[in-house]
Amino acid sequence: MPVDAAETRLLSWLSNRRLNETVRMNSLANKRILLGITGGIAAYKSAELARLLGKAGADVRVVMTPAATQFITPLTLQALTGNRVHTELLDAEAEAGMGHIELARWPDLVLIAPASADFLARVASGQADDLLSTLLLATRAPVALAPAMNQAMWLNAATHDNLRVLAARGMQIFGPAEGEQACGDTGPGRMLEPQQLAEKAAALFETGLLAGLRLVITAGPTREAIDPVRYISNHSSGKMGYALAAEAAAAGALVTLISGPVALPVPERVRRVDVVSAQQMLDASLAEAPGCDIFIGVAAVADYRPASVAAQKLKKTAQSLKLELVRNPDIISTIASLEQRPFTVGFAAETEDVDANGASKLQRKKLDLLFANHATSTFGSDAITASALWSDGRATLGPGNKSLVARQMLALIHAHYLSLIHTPVKS
Repeated sequence: MPVDAAETRLLSWLSNRRLNETVRMNSLANKRILLGITGGIAAYKSAELARLLGKAGADVRVVMTPAATQFITPLTLQALTGNRVHTELLDAEAEAGMGHIELARWPDLVLIAPASADFLARVASGQADDLLSTLLLATRAPVALAPAMNQAMWLNAATHDNLRVLAARGMQIFGPAEGEQACGDTGPGRMLEPQQLAEKAAALFETGLLAGLRLVITAGPTREAIDPVRYISNHSSGKMGYALAAEAAAAGALVTLISGPVALPVPERVRRVDVVSAQQMLDASLAEAPGCDIFIGVAAVADYRPASVAAQKLKKTAQSLKLELVRNPDIISTIASLEQRPFTVGFAAETEDVDANGASKLQRKKLDLLFANHATSTFGSDAITASALWSDGRATLGPGNKSLVARQMLALIHAHYLSLIHTPVKS
């Protein structure tokens, strides 16, 4: 039966609404949210709020007032966030690790839900008599408050005076809602539902280019053991892969960096998996591929490895040494051949015929996109010029530093990824 115009408009509206909600929530990817919980029956909703924030890709830390622990246990929040819950201002263990000042510097947003009438009053007067109120004085992060209290307390002039003070200081006020309350009253004062609070928190952040996408990036060299002290490897500093990981995380992606041995720090908000050999890198790549949206193979993987590894250090006795080498697995081809394959991007470091050899690799390995560059001018350098190659086109990126070119690469990857997933399936 044909769908009438009204139903078509309704379905379109629902589809666009779901898409917009998804885009908004994606802006929480990689964000650091400090969830503060104060004493009130609405604290039971904070568990669901923590779960929703984490599901949207946020890293959530929880701070509870002593009264909050009477309504919901720290263990519950710890289980949902995977992080230790902070409850004490003068906590010797916390001070040895992340003290209250360091904790105040950590978040992108402080969200207090529920915010009780007592807590609003104490914050408005500038008190710092527990960990949470102290953090609000010390942090430079934006602060959002989700009030929750009895309707009579909410309607009291003192509460509204406190809220005017807090709003004038730049704090966001989320809610409250109206409805039936735990005490049996009906009226304003209910805390907003967790989904509403998560969406309001997401709306405070600009959506990044790659918000919510899961990227896996390989970087650096691999090392193939000859004996316990020697190995075969290649020239690779890992700088290009690490630049891509850092820029992707800054653009909102959830990034896993599978790294060979390099002397580089882990980029902020990036999860690194350390490997040494090509086989280890393949195993890690296959483990991370499920659920991955985009796979970028930047690593300079050794093409061959010794057929056997000596148990002890080989002694320098003969004038020559012969090694039998066997081919290593082809990681990028393996990922591109998966039944449920991610959008797969390769790199080619060539010493001659850069574009021609890159185009051959693109086609041979069935990649969606490939970046080819001249090896001798790139290894160890902070700058790069690359040819971007795809099935029916090419572009030149750079010259520029690797962070700048990484942003250009990610913009191109994102455009091609969107064109692929939005291409209608032919019947």
